[in-house]
Amino acid sequence: MKRIFAIVAIALAAIGQAAVAQDAPAILAELDRLGDFSGVDFSAVYTIVSQKPGEKDTVTQVRMFRRDARKQFAMLIVLPEVNKGQGYLREDDNVWFYDPTSRKFSFSSIKENIQNSEAKNSDLTQRSILDDYDVSSVVEGVIGKIPVWILDLTAKTKDVSYERVVMHVRKDRTMLLKQEDYSVSGRLMRTSLYPKYAEISGRLMPSQMLFIDELNPGERSQLTMTEQSLSALPDKVFTKAFLEQVNK
Repeated sequence: MKRIFAIVAIALAAIGQAAVAQDAPAILAELDRLGDFSGVDFSAVYTIVSQKPGEKDTVTQVRMFRRDARKQFAMLIVLPEVNKGQGYLREDDNVWFYDPTSRKFSFSSIKENIQNSEAKNSDLTQRSILDDYDVSSVVEGVIGKIPVWILDLTAKTKDVSYERVVMHVRKDRTMLLKQEDYSVSGRLMRTSLYPKYAEISGRLMPSQMLFIDELNPGERSQLTMTEQSLSALPDKVFTKAFLEQVNK
């Protein structure tokens, strides 16, 4: 009898895991929806405080403009003063960096770090997890006392910043709480924490993010989002001419 109960328990567990695996794409689709502002323009100010052992904390501030319907963004560096006026622009499938000192644009990448911080361009822009990753496995877990789904994802495109990511997503409400980023060789590169969120027009956006460099102990960057807005933006904001003009 005990053996029968054990077999039934194993079978039920297997069915449960299969159901979770089947729901994994739905979890990712909801994460994509919550971060997608297609149909409206989105803008915000991000303040990035970076810490490195033996150095003073550095503060970088950027103003982000997004038009997700066309996969466009423009980013202006506000602080530090020495970098003020620098910016990034996504035009079609290209990402450009503008330097007001040389008045030239150079090819950049969505994978590039913002200034000298642990944050990347991809952290502040729209992304489609479903398009970029396949689900390798899903298990249950907890962060503190919060039940989460732990989704292990493998890249299916070379356009992503990391080959493999492990996401910890709340069960009771779809929110990413933690993410681990791995290299092709399987080495943990970065850990990201999302302790605070802001609700904007029915969507959830991380209002505080902490990026920890796992290769260089003690190096980390904390991002805080303020001044978020869904007001319409002029078309010229998403052009090279805009980055050139704001620096005149």
